[in-house]
Amino acid sequence: MSEFKFVVNKSNLKISFERIAFIFFIFFIIFLLFSAKILFLGYNNLPEQKVTKKKENFRSSIIDREGDILAKSVRITNLGIDPKLVVDKKKLLLSLKLLFPDKNFKDQINGKKFFYVKKKISPEKLEAVLKLGEKAFRLEEKIARVYPNRELFSHIIGQIDDDNNGISGLEKSFDYELRSSKEALKLTVDKELQYLIREELVKAEDIFNNVGSAAILMNIHNGEILSMISLPDFDLNKRKNLEDLKYINRATKGVYELGSVFKTFTLAAGINYDVVGPETQFTNLKKKITCNKNSIEEYDNKIPSDLTAEQILIRSGNIGSVRIAQKVGIDNFEDFLVRIGILKQLTFDTDEIGTTQIGRWGKCKLATVAFGHGIATTLLQLAKGYSIVTNGGYEINPTLIKKKDKYDKIRLINKDVSNLINPILRKIVSTEEGTAGFANVAGFEVGGKTGTADQPAGGEYSKKKINTFASVFPSSNPMFALVVMLDEPKPNKEFVYYYRDGRQPHKGNWRNTAGWTTVWVTGQIIEKIGPILATKY
Repeated sequence: MSEFKFVVNKSNLKISFERIAFIFFIFFIIFLLFSAKILFLGYNNLPEQKVTKKKENFRSSIIDREGDILAKSVRITNLGIDPKLVVDKKKLLLSLKLLFPDKNFKDQINGKKFFYVKKKISPEKLEAVLKLGEKAFRLEEKIARVYPNRELFSHIIGQIDDDNNGISGLEKSFDYELRSSKEALKLTVDKELQYLIREELVKAEDIFNNVGSAAILMNIHNGEILSMISLPDFDLNKRKNLEDLKYINRATKGVYELGSVFKTFTLAAGINYDVVGPETQFTNLKKKITCNKNSIEEYDNKIPSDLTAEQILIRSGNIGSVRIAQKVGIDNFEDFLVRIGILKQLTFDTDEIGTTQIGRWGKCKLATVAFGHGIATTLLQLAKGYSIVTNGGYEINPTLIKKKDKYDKIRLINKDVSNLINPILRKIVSTEEGTAGFANVAGFEVGGKTGTADQPAGGEYSKKKINTFASVFPSSNPMFALVVMLDEPKPNKEFVYYYRDGRQPHKGNWRNTAGWTTVWVTGQIIEKIGPILATKY
């Protein structure tokens, strides 16, 4: 029987279980890292893109009086292509056509210059583009300006250039403040009022086929502009070079002869210098007078020859207004127009501001200015003038910027002017003899004066009109001035006018006057914004 023997291994080699486990763990971690990288690259399947970061050019936000954002700076991505790096141009063109069906990049891709495929591209669209795997794509990250309300405040806010520099409007005049401060620039405007007023001006274009329009709503006691609109306007998000004069800011930059709205200033000057009162009698008023061989005629032959100063304004008499101005005199009338801001250069928050044109004073100039001809000014200056005449005679400075500081009131004209003028303006709207009945909105005591003016062209007057209505309300204790202007309106013989006092509707308008155009629009505006003003201000 053989004998079993157990021989002990005398070798020095010892294998540790712990060491084997540690080495296995290290290899496992390395395996996971490489696997993760492979999966990541496989999932994205995108080549690395060259990303250009533009120098940040931050601008603080612009908000309305309620805190709603009107302009804001955000980070955006622009997508471009370097044609020199495109390998398969036909394939890329086909892919881009599927992603951007409204665009054609054939000429750019076959060229040599870098071009943009899409500025401010959305994340979803960018992801779809990059999955094409094209190395020629270039991404540009930058700060951009966005305007949530598009065209609603275009003439107020203004534009910036490609480097985020302000070039018009508040973006230009407050460029330093918007760059240097993180605090939002707060305006006096109200987005809700702005929208409603603009809506009515747009409707007016369909009715009266005017080429443009403007409106200013202002607090007559502190000059805060609650709304300021000029049409046509433009989408601030679509940066364009606006050289066409049709885009002029008709509210502040456009200079116009505004016609009979100046007759209010004529009578107010007479009252201020105590040469006439509302009951002053004027007899034997002619239907036509001449000055330096130029004739001045009454616009309506039905106007009586004997009128009081008050009746002259209510019935918008031309000859009567000339007679009042002659009593005031050149020096006093000029002084009065300077006091109320018509003949004084206006300092405003934007650079787009016009200058009154009047020429040399003389007897004939005094006569024509008395009824609003021979002098051209801005709608903003008209709003300021009506505010001072109706607010007790105090100075105000129109502004778009909400200010915390209060300023001392300075009286410029006699208080009696407002006390006597305001009831007359109310009668122009509320009585049958007045010219502004369509603005008689119940509950708001609207007062105001119409103005119909022929536009000068080539050294003489054309048939093109500027129709204006300057209103204040409530007339017993005025708070707001609303001036509305239609540029080149046309009579509408098919439009049906509905009276607010229950009278039978009237179809058609053959007379292209403010009473049948601008006054109608103003009445529609006040009907919409009146309840808001009554509850919020």
